[in-house]
Amino acid sequence: MTTAEEQRRYMLMALELARRAYGRTSPNPAVGAVIVRDGQVVGRGFHPKAGEPHAEIFALRDAAAAARGADVYVTLEPCSHHGRTGPCCDALIAAGVARVFVGVEDPNPLVSGRGIARLRAAGIAVKVGICAAECRHLIAPFARHVTSGRPLVTVKGAISLDGCIATAAGESQWISGPASRQHAHRQRGCVDAIMVGVGTVISDNPRLTARVDGGRDPLRVVVDSTLRIPADAVMLSQKSSAATVIATTELADPAALERLRAHAAVEVVVLPQRDRRVDLIALLEYLGQRQVQSVLVEGGATLNAALLDGGLIDRIMLYVAPMIIGNGQHLFAGAGARRLDECLRLAQVRSERFDDDIFIEGEVVSCSPD
Repeated sequence: MTTAEEQRRYMLMALELARRAYGRTSPNPAVGAVIVRDGQVVGRGFHPKAGEPHAEIFALRDAAAAARGADVYVTLEPCSHHGRTGPCCDALIAAGVARVFVGVEDPNPLVSGRGIARLRAAGIAVKVGICAAECRHLIAPFARHVTSGRPLVTVKGAISLDGCIATAAGESQWISGPASRQHAHRQRGCVDAIMVGVGTVISDNPRLTARVDGGRDPLRVVVDSTLRIPADAVMLSQKSSAATVIATTELADPAALERLRAHAAVEVVVLPQRDRRVDLIALLEYLGQRQVQSVLVEGGATLNAALLDGGLIDRIMLYVAPMIIGNGQHLFAGAGARRLDECLRLAQVRSERFDDDIFIEGEVVSCSPD
């Protein structure tokens, strides 16, 4: 028998393996697996990308004959259906494993619970819920997409201690320090898309690339209702493995529309408008149809506020710098909450220090303190 502490330790190993491919498995989730026999890890595996074998298969290959009678720790319920690869349940059953410890059930309503039931029907003991919170956090983009058709939306910002993202004159470079910015670039490499409003493009002329070794550039998305994006914006001409999508409306200038569509690496999509702005729900649904599972929002206060008002934010990531700006520009525009029970609240909050900056991340759960 294994203790709860040992089970957690092995699942944390599986989570660490899964994180090696985090952000690179879309439209599949990141998954890790560890096989343990007689207190020794005999097999390890993770899902590297869509089309490749799943984590359990790599772990079974690593364990070989030692998998018979062993325990399997996997961060997500083993699949029971045929996709690009065969069912992992069948492979586990054929290998003769004794027990399977599952982090979380598959959130896909068409799949959830079927893999677990199939393993139990074959006489394999299954326990669910080891490191469940950590496993849910890992697959959050996949879960959001598979249940709603939209990507997970994370609002990211660098702020002062008094909550400003820029001075009153608009200066924002740099509030956070070099270590924070390096971490932020790594986060860009872990998402499918990065989104800004056209105001950010006009004021900052960002590249929106992941400038770290081995970094993968995400799809760039600019929300621009009337196509005000400057013709010399760097993202329109830079070399990148990812495209730039400009989301606009029928209010767009026809000449600008024709000019932008002439760019080989630029895609312009005309979406419905709401109050003369791009309908953000329509935009997220469009991105979901493109198999975009995660969006990192690095926009200004106006775009952030529109997402907030629409209830479209899933996660917040902030780099808090030890400075006071005073009368500056804040993370969200608008009037804000009038009462505390209307405030946005976060759960599963974690923090980390980068030199003098504090990084804070949390999941949006409700606007109620209860």
